[in-house]
Amino acid sequence: MQGKVKVICENTSSHLEIEMGTPLLDLIEMFGIKNELPFLAAYVNNRLKELNYQIFKPMTVRFIDITHFEGYRVYQRTISFILQKAVRDIYSDRKLYIRHSLGRGLYYEFADGEQLTDAGLVALRERMQSIIAARYPIMRHRMLTSEVEEIYKEYGYDDKIVLLNTRPRLYSDLYRMDDVVGYFYGALAPDSGYIHLFDIKRYDEGFYVALPTRLDPSKLDMNVHWDKMLDVFSEYHDWVQIMSVPTVGHLNEKLLNGDMSELIKVAEAFHEKKIAGIADQIYAANKEHGTRVVLISGPSSSGKTTTSKRLGIQLRILGLDPVLISLDDYFVDRDRTPKDENGEYDFEALEAIDLELLNKDLKRLMDGESVEVPRYDFITGSRKWHDNPLKLGEHSVIIMEGIHALNPRLTPSIPREHKFGIYASCLTSVAMDNLTRIQTTDNRLLRRITRDYATRGANALATLQRWPSVRRGEEKHIFPYQENADVIFNTSLFYEILVLRPKIEPILREVPDTEPEYGEARRLLQFLDNFTPLYTDEIPPTSILREFVGGSTFKY
Repeated sequence: MQGKVKVICENTSSHLEIEMGTPLLDLIEMFGIKNELPFLAAYVNNRLKELNYQIFKPMTVRFIDITHFEGYRVYQRTISFILQKAVRDIYSDRKLYIRHSLGRGLYYEFADGEQLTDAGLVALRERMQSIIAARYPIMRHRMLTSEVEEIYKEYGYDDKIVLLNTRPRLYSDLYRMDDVVGYFYGALAPDSGYIHLFDIKRYDEGFYVALPTRLDPSKLDMNVHWDKMLDVFSEYHDWVQIMSVPTVGHLNEKLLNGDMSELIKVAEAFHEKKIAGIADQIYAANKEHGTRVVLISGPSSSGKTTTSKRLGIQLRILGLDPVLISLDDYFVDRDRTPKDENGEYDFEALEAIDLELLNKDLKRLMDGESVEVPRYDFITGSRKWHDNPLKLGEHSVIIMEGIHALNPRLTPSIPREHKFGIYASCLTSVAMDNLTRIQTTDNRLLRRITRDYATRGANALATLQRWPSVRRGEEKHIFPYQENADVIFNTSLFYEILVLRPKIEPILREVPDTEPEYGEARRLLQFLDNFTPLYTDEIPPTSILREFVGGSTFKY
């Protein structure tokens, strides 16, 4: 006879004695939890679990829905599995690839390059809707890796087999939904019926699967206008294909075969060529339109600082004199800083910057005047002044970096033709496999944890605690303006997670299991387990990666 165990539910601040073996799904009703949206997964002792997970010992449980960052990922993975089944049901002879995310949705293409017809689009949408209505159970099975590999062979999943072979394990997980199988790097919903909203539209050479917004799951954003971002993704996709590293399995193979030295050199040279090309465009704009202000924006840990420094070197080669002005120095005094809904100082709000003074100083500089540029003291929360006034020379070009740089409200006093916008972001180009993309936010988070630990005295727990607020600020202040850029620069290096793995693993293991962030630390460790660690001193001292792992010749 099975015994009972105590379960504490954080959603209700109550506890129950339950029978051992009770699945999480049953606890929702047992605790009488009322939630407007369906729960998609739960944190059990601060580790993410699927709702069919069974309880056999005392636990603390916290259920999450689509409005939670990880709940949103569960929704993404589940709709992706539904799409895979629908494609297999209708187009069994065609191979599907996920390319990347665009806005709040996912972009897919068929390997044969042919777009869906109007009738094909309708058929795919209707098949997905019928799969959702059927509520097919989604089950995860623990199997011998050799058995999983045989199943992958039946389905033609060569990309998944490569990954299995480069990270040998005795057992592996396999997901099933009706007659389709797959592998996902995180939890899925219990069945296909948990998807409440989606749509499909043709876009570029493939199609776009629109998802609900995380903050308002009742709405879909079908207006996809990410042409510049799509061009960058497409360019890097073609490039990693040429380099024969389209997926993590192929990348691991290159490392195990001793080919990484040459690949590092090529990857870094590609970055340098792209930065030199941006400098050429700025030089041309300067000569043709009198452009003298370069604005660099991008999300956290995207490598904006190193990008601006390397760009400055390339501009000097062309005879221009780059002058760096930090937007942080134009923060208003602490007592004038706006506050968020929680009453905390909101340093990421545009109103935290003294727009009037900034635009006044920029105009005076552009007019050839000498200006005393402020310096913000973060300790006192007040403004000080540089000893030496700033004055632009004939060939000077201002470089300003900051999250609001591409917001038109930042510099309304400067004519558009006199500004050149750059959006820098770590747009991961290598996929986990053909049907699973690597989240760009994961790449940036790994960068930030590594950097904060090494240079800012912050452990992984502190960085993880801050990360949701950082991401909310990005969604509000950065992503809406990225297409305002003249150029989008992808700062990712396809080999970088191999280098980050051995550096960050011991940092992540320091997160105690008593903290809510423990689940995110464990998820990242499981994610890193797919990458073969790379120990190397071959990273150039001017590499963007050096901003995060140390050893850069630039001063930050």
